[in-house]
Amino acid sequence: MKQIRIIGILIRDRIKEAGKMQTLLSAHNHIIQSRLGFHELSDEKCSRTGIILLTLNGTSDQWIAFDKDLKAVEGIEVQNMLFEI
Repeated sequence: MKQIRIIGILIRDRIKEAGKMQTLLSAHNHIIQSRLGFHELSDEKCSRTGIILLTLNGTSDQWIAFDKDLKAVEGIEVQNMLFEI
């Protein structure tokens, strides 16, 4: 049975962690099917926090490696959903 995983990542300080996150996402781009990122933006303010939503393909071993790399980034929180189709 095929599995699809959706990950939500809360970045508490986008300015500090953006470079690390981009490098990490690029390193694992072979399992990222889709990516959506957003943060609050207005004329007065650009939020330091941000959210990234990822849809992942791949194997459980690839997901474990990705999770390990995510845990090495300070200032983020990760939530997971797993669907079997």
